[in-house]
Amino acid sequence: MRETLVRAVSLGRAYGSGSNTVTAVHDATFTMDAGDTVAVVGPSGSGKSTLLHLIAGLDEPTSGSIGWPALGDRRALRPGPVAMAFQGPSLLPPLTVEENVALPMILAGHAERDATAAARDLLAVFCVDSVADRLPEELSGGQSQRVGLARAFSGAPRLVLADEPTGQQDRETGGRLLDAIMTVAVSQGMTLIVATHDATVADRLAARWTMRDGSLRTAELTCSA
Repeated sequence: MRETLVRAVSLGRAYGSGSNTVTAVHDATFTMDAGDTVAVVGPSGSGKSTLLHLIAGLDEPTSGSIGWPALGDRRALRPGPVAMAFQGPSLLPPLTVEENVALPMILAGHAERDATAAARDLLAVFCVDSVADRLPEELSGGQSQRVGLARAFSGAPRLVLADEPTGQQDRETGGRLLDAIMTVAVSQGMTLIVATHDATVADRLAARWTMRDGSLRTAELTCSA
């Protein structure tokens, strides 16, 4: 039997109150087991990012429940077993690229020398080692996105969530980036969930979940990775 990392029952998240209430996610029930790779697809505004934030423990549900049976409670998720690569800018401005990627490992108790060496390796995997000494403000949008992914994989988390990870890349670069994501995740046995509007990205993951107007539908598909 596989180890269950995430379990949600009738999960929901609404914002506002009264007539101004907006329901971003409602009545979502699912499990994620160790080693799963899942694509969450759907149009903009369908609730994909909110769902990822709930799974990562960055947001709290307003209905239903979510737990992390094999990872601990919400306070134990970061830094360590859960990491997220955001769609928008998320790097710490005062730190260099290398320092941003090393930070999760340092916060988790790794020696600074070891964290720095591991950060350099990850930057090479994601083809941004040439900008290791730059500050975030000196990066292009695509470079910043790749550094954010390197940071998400820093420290070998058990669950990685990536929100539109190829959204700021051209098709060729996006393909190579997805290769890197899948290689690291699969080789280290990580569980991976990717929110994307790109069918070629979704086809590389073993399961596809569809979001529409806050509703979640889960379905298996054949992985072509």
